[in-house]
Amino acid sequence: MSRIKILDESTINKIAAGEIIERPASVVKELVENSIDAGATSITIEIKGYGKDYIRVTDNGVGIESDDLEIAFMRHTTSKISKIEDLEKIKSLGFRGEALASISAVSQLKVITKTDNNLIGNQIVLHGGRVISRKEVGCPKGTTVIVTNLFYNTPVRAKFLKSESKETLKINDIIYKLALSNPNISFKYIKDNKVIFRTRGNGNDEDVIYNLFGRNFLSSLIRINYKDNNFLMKGFISEPSFTRGNRSHQYFFVNNRYIKSNLLSKTIESAYGTLLPSSRFPVIILYLFVPPYEIDVNIHPTKTEVRFKNEKEICSTIYDTVKKLLKKEDIIPQMNITNKDNVQETQINFIDNLSTKSNYNKEVSNFLVGKNSKINYEKPIDNKIKKDFNISSNDEVLKNRQVITNTLIKENKEKLIEKENKQKFSIDNIQIIGTLFSTYILAEDKLNAILYIIDQHAAHERIMFEKLKRQFKNQIIISQQMLVPEIINLTFNEYKKVELNLEIFNKLGFTIEPFGKYSIVLRSVPVIFNKPNAKQLFLDILDNLENFDSKLESNYDLRLEKIMKLACTSSIKAGDKIDELEISSLIKELFKTENPYTCPHGRPTIIKLTQSELEKKFKRT
Repeated sequence: MSRIKILDESTINKIAAGEIIERPASVVKELVENSIDAGATSITIEIKGYGKDYIRVTDNGVGIESDDLEIAFMRHTTSKISKIEDLEKIKSLGFRGEALASISAVSQLKVITKTDNNLIGNQIVLHGGRVISRKEVGCPKGTTVIVTNLFYNTPVRAKFLKSESKETLKINDIIYKLALSNPNISFKYIKDNKVIFRTRGNGNDEDVIYNLFGRNFLSSLIRINYKDNNFLMKGFISEPSFTRGNRSHQYFFVNNRYIKSNLLSKTIESAYGTLLPSSRFPVIILYLFVPPYEIDVNIHPTKTEVRFKNEKEICSTIYDTVKKLLKKEDIIPQMNITNKDNVQETQINFIDNLSTKSNYNKEVSNFLVGKNSKINYEKPIDNKIKKDFNISSNDEVLKNRQVITNTLIKENKEKLIEKENKQKFSIDNIQIIGTLFSTYILAEDKLNAILYIIDQHAAHERIMFEKLKRQFKNQIIISQQMLVPEIINLTFNEYKKVELNLEIFNKLGFTIEPFGKYSIVLRSVPVIFNKPNAKQLFLDILDNLENFDSKLESNYDLRLEKIMKLACTSSIKAGDKIDELEISSLIKELFKTENPYTCPHGRPTIIKLTQSELEKKFKRT
């Protein structure tokens, strides 16, 4: 008796649906992407609960032709490609012809649609992939898809859904990504009859970020633009002082398609280098545009993975651009001691940007027609703001509202002027005032009315780190002979680790010799450490070393963390008293380094307090 069976169509569809429709968020993603591909300029997403019972997506796209309505729910039917060669020039988000078939296979679904050419629309209802009814209905141009009772016929999959709050977060995340990737489309997101957010669809990416994340989030971002003949990059990276505990706020889009990419994350994080504190991650919103034939999006059914043909060149360009941008920016964090504004952020909306508005479609179009290459760095500035008011016949209410509006606009203009006049820290402009708590150096910039507060330990740590890194890289570290060699007893594992990393210790300026079973004798140490506790220093380094390849150069970047430890060991400590000559020398040496703004661990070396902030605290302004 044959053991191999041919599965029926219903079972095949449910299995296929499992690859694409994992949870309610997957339904939202596929339906909204269909709306985007249909040329919609307005999309409304509504869910109830966590999407299992009710999802509705409405758009004003081209709609589905009457003759195509039933075909659209069959597997591998699509209007986006027709032959295998089309896979090399995909411009749409969808193309596999599986989404609608997969959704209808595991839900009860209703579609109402109308094209511009027809006077009347059509409605179709499917349960488990089978057509239940179809009729003509009156409706506006576009398509509405209503999904109910998701996974009603696949209870096993329903069991594996997470809690309502977690599934809702997944949906929110998907909608945020779709809105970010399409600033030229107006999105409206409704949950349980409450509007969560709305974007205007005016092509301004700053406007979208403001609506989704708020003013403080936007003001902590740095704009990035790069363009050459085959590559356009635009978007934002965060100031080093604005980081998150994970990578959940890193968004990458390739030709408007959201993708997951550890490679791009690592590339940008490596460009930050020691600007990032340990276990902290930058915020990234990056839009990449490449010719369709330069990428492969047909890797996974969810289409969130992309393979670049010229991966190394793209990563190198991103790294260099971010590196240059971070060096150019004034990244000294400002101390803000002003009380929070009484006006709720949610009551403030963007109007036209005072700087050149970033027209999303225009930039992409210019890239596609091959405009001249350029790199442009620009910090997003606060827009003019106004308050949305309802018309009221009460003159007093209107007067009060106008006062609030004028105040907000005035404050925003002041911030704009302050940003335009902002100058970088200049050693020539400052005068040392003294020290605070034998830890912080106070310096005044009279020209720009700024008080700088410098952490002496973090500053010296940065100086020592770059000095050691430079000597380490150039292999010119000088050793000093110890008057009394230090004998260090080790465990078997520690001894083996010393053997494996002996070249590293030699490069760092240590002279080590075996001395009996699992013991070594330390005869010299690097001069850069002044007069350290040689044994403790050696053990600290040993504890922080891993079993690397014997070739030092190939793992140089991986050893930077170890050099940080060395720099920290030999730096001036908090509480150490230093005189004015040492302070002056410290500040001069700090601003000769590649990155004077953070220590090797990513903590700030210097912060500033403006005169205007101080005067606000004393109610002088």
